[in-house]
Amino acid sequence: MVRSVVVGLDGSAESRAAAEWAAREAKRRFLPLKLVHVWEAVPAPMALAPLVGVETQQHWSERIPREAAEELRLRHPGLNVTVEQIPGRPAEVLTEAAKDAEPLVLGSRGMSGIGGFLLGSVGQAVVAHAEQPVVLVQAGEQATDGHAMDPSAIPSAAALPGPVVLGLDTDGSDDTLLNFAFEAAARRVTPLRVVHAWNLPPYFAYGVPADPELNAVLGKQDAATLAEVLHRWKEKYPAVKVVEDSRAGNPAGHLVDASREASLVVVGRHIRRSPLGAHIGPVTHAVLHHSTAPVAVIAHD
Repeated sequence: MVRSVVVGLDGSAESRAAAEWAAREAKRRFLPLKLVHVWEAVPAPMALAPLVGVETQQHWSERIPREAAEELRLRHPGLNVTVEQIPGRPAEVLTEAAKDAEPLVLGSRGMSGIGGFLLGSVGQAVVAHAEQPVVLVQAGEQATDGHAMDPSAIPSAAALPGPVVLGLDTDGSDDTLLNFAFEAAARRVTPLRVVHAWNLPPYFAYGVPADPELNAVLGKQDAATLAEVLHRWKEKYPAVKVVEDSRAGNPAGHLVDASREASLVVVGRHIRRSPLGAHIGPVTHAVLHHSTAPVAVIAHD
C-alpha cells in the first residue's frame, strides 16, 4: 500500500488550515495527499426533516471534500490529491486512517472555541490511540509553517520558516521522536531547537532561598546530558543546526513559549497497552491546548 499524508476534513476553517498544512507536508515528503471525510449518519427522526434529509446530507458530505480537493490542486500543481469518504464515528475512522498516514493531520480550534478536534472528544481520542504521528493545526497565520502570508492569504515561500521545536525528556529519549524532529527540520531547512526542562531542587518548593551556585551546577550537568543524547543525531544530520535549550522549571510552559516562533512543535506520547486505557501525558496535553504553532504528537514505547 502506498503511504500518504492524510488529513481529516469536516469543512471547518480549522480543517481547511489542516488540509493546507498537509498539502505542503505531502510535497516535502514527495507523497500523495488523502482527504478523509467521515460521514456520520443522521439519526432516523432527523433524516425525515426537510432541511436535513438524506439527499441534503449526501449533497453536503460530497461537496465539502470535492471542493477542498479542487482548491488544493489549484494551489499545489502536481500534487496527487485523493478523497475518501468513510461512514462511521469520526474518532474511530480517523484512528484507523492514521495507521497508513505519514502523518495524520487534524484541525484544532485551540482554546478559542467550544468544540473541534482538539478540545472535543474526537481529537483527544485520536491523539491518545493512534500509534502513527498526529499533527494538530489551528486556523490562522501560525498554521502556515511560520511563513508570512501573501495578499491572497496563502503562505509566502519568500521567508524562511521558524524553527522546529522538540520537547525532549533526556531520561526517556526515544529514537522515533528524535528521528521525526530531525527529519522535520531537515525538510524545512530550518534549525531544530531542543527544549529540555530540569527540576529545581526540592527546597525551592518550601520557600527556601535559591542557591545560585547549586543551580548553576545542576544546569551544567543537565546541559551536558542533553548534549550527550543529541551527539549522534547531530552527526547523522550535519546540515541541521541544533539549538540546545536546557532550562529549569515547567517543561510545558517552556514549550508553549517556544511555540510562538516555531513552525512546528514536536512532543511525545508513551504508548500504553493496558486495561487502564490510552494516555496523552500532562506535558503533551498542555502543549496541545496552548501552543500557537502546529503540534506533532509522536507515539513511542
